[in-house]
Amino acid sequence: MAETISIEVVGLKDSTCSPFPCDMTRTCGLYDCHPTGKLVPAFEALKKELMKQFGSGIEMRLVLIDEDMPEHIREIIATHYPPIPFVVMNGKLIPMGRISLPMMQKETEKILSFR
Repeated sequence: MAETISIEVVGLKDSTCSPFPCDMTRTCGLYDCHPTGKLVPAFEALKKELMKQFGSGIEMRLVLIDEDMPEHIREIIATHYPPIPFVVMNGKLIPMGRISLPMMQKETEKILSFR
């Protein structure tokens, strides 16, 4: 049986989900969080969509660094200085700079294809 892909979305509780405006073009591929433009609703919408597609093959966690910062996240920030929000998949920083369903699907499928 294949291992579960661990996906962590890291950001601040009241931060935006993207540097782009939350408008009707929906380039992020998410609809349930519109028009908030906020990380927490975007994470929930992303989780819902990815769970539909990948089911128990993924495990998702929202890491709000203004509440608590796990050591592995602290190391990623100190080493890479990624823009917030950022995504960590199986412990590896995935440079996206925003919450995006198409980008997450692509990265998840890439990991699955190497198994």
